[in-house]
Amino acid sequence: MHHLIRIQVGVAEVSIDFPEELRSNPDFKVRGIALIGHPHPLLGGSMDNKVAQTLAKTFNLLGYVSVRPNFRGVGQSQGSFDDGVGEIDDLEQILEWLQIPSSWGEILGLPAQSWHGEVAHLPFVLAGFSFGSFVNSNLTKRLTEKGRAPERLILVGSAAGKWDMPNIPKNTIVIHGEVDETILLQAVFDWLQQQEIVVHVIPGADHFFHRKLHLIRDTVIGLWHAK
Repeated sequence: MHHLIRIQVGVAEVSIDFPEELRSNPDFKVRGIALIGHPHPLLGGSMDNKVAQTLAKTFNLLGYVSVRPNFRGVGQSQGSFDDGVGEIDDLEQILEWLQIPSSWGEILGLPAQSWHGEVAHLPFVLAGFSFGSFVNSNLTKRLTEKGRAPERLILVGSAAGKWDMPNIPKNTIVIHGEVDETILLQAVFDWLQQQEIVVHVIPGADHFFHRKLHLIRDTVIGLWHAK
């Protein structure tokens, strides 16, 4: 489901995916909301990116409602690329919008469901691929400083060495391709060495995880249940 929601720079286009169980059971207990950032807008990145879609479907399997916004200037999202600064602001505003019960009623044209009234208190997860990892890791830092830390952060193809990546929570799931030609695996090791955070390496995977997308899903689900 694609929707336009209003934020400070105009409107943001978002795609919302629901757990399959919710289609047949409106009383299904939604686990939380997953907000997913896509790769670089100026290099063809959008919410339709295959890795972003894989993350969305993975969180649907885990019982989360998944939300993939288009960053500024992509699709129907207004504004222009802001080197990640404005994009962090935008995702924070989108998250705030998602945590308002009325957003899920008349605005989205959805029939009232029990979980709508709980969205302000549901856990939320932040996930990002490539440039999206920069945006959502910095949003995690900002929200944590405000006392609103996400339940967990998931980073795929982390933009280490390309963007100023902050320190991240110890329970962050970091997934990287062994033969990533865009962001070298060693750059991720260098970034995380002092933080002592494990990197889950997908053998033979390039930056876009061609023919390896299912391993992203399997890795996240396996680690989620093990936490």
